Amino acid sequence: MYAEERQQEIVRLARTEGRVEVTQLAETLNVTAETVRRDLTTLERAGVIRRVHGGAIPIERIGFERAVTDRDTVLTEEKERIAKSALAEIPEDGAVILDAGTTTARMAQLMPTDRELTVVVNSPVLATVLSVKENLTVLLLGGRVRGKTLATVDEWALRCLSELYVDVAFMGTNGITVEHGLTTPHQAEATVKRAMIRSARRVVLLADHTKVGHDHMARFGELSDVDLMITDAEVDADLAAELEVAGVRLSRA
Repeated sequence: MYAEERQQEIVRLARTEGRVEVTQLAETLNVTAETVRRDLTTLERAGVIRRVHGGAIPIERIGFERAVTDRDTVLTEEKERIAKSALAEIPEDGAVILDAGTTTARMAQLMPTDRELTVVVNSPVLATVLSVKENLTVLLLGGRVRGKTLATVDEWALRCLSELYVDVAFMGTNGITVEHGLTTPHQAEATVKRAMIRSARRVVLLADHTKVGHDHMARFGELSDVDLMITDAEVDADLAAELEVAGVRLSRA
């Protein structure tokens, strides 16, 4: 296998698994660990992965956005743990926002049935999942449905959010860094996410470890907007420490 082919396989594995380890790659590709480290250095310089202790995580290029159907099959166990941990932040009564996303979709499936809640969503998929629970009043924000994420955006969604104020907004993100805060590839979705944050008393961010250290084109929030960030145990320790020093309260599921 030529170096270019090997590096393409490393990127494919990183994007599929969310993280790759040097020792595992060396065994899979039948090369030395030092060869893998050189490949990772080359790929990091090319801007497609970020080196972390013992391996690397993928960096999606600015403007690149995977479809929700693709993202839903990646890091399923981590997203499940994050969603379960987030249940503790649901109020005993009142109203919450669930942002569109694959982790919030798992949270929608797990929503409690022992209390009356109003749940505001900008995803027809989440609305369908939630609507079967008789204790929930589900409000679906109108607007244009984006095919990539199945989220509603634009003026109709913003108009509704301007008239709402909820107890907690459970938000997703494509990237979070100390330098640029919360980011996503699409400006229309960023605008709706920003309005959701403004419409909530508290903001709980649900973000698996592959989102940490990534930047995307459209910023929708500052670190100071986040009351609690729930991630998984695989988050890079150095990147997590940077966020905590910057004031983010971090919980690992």
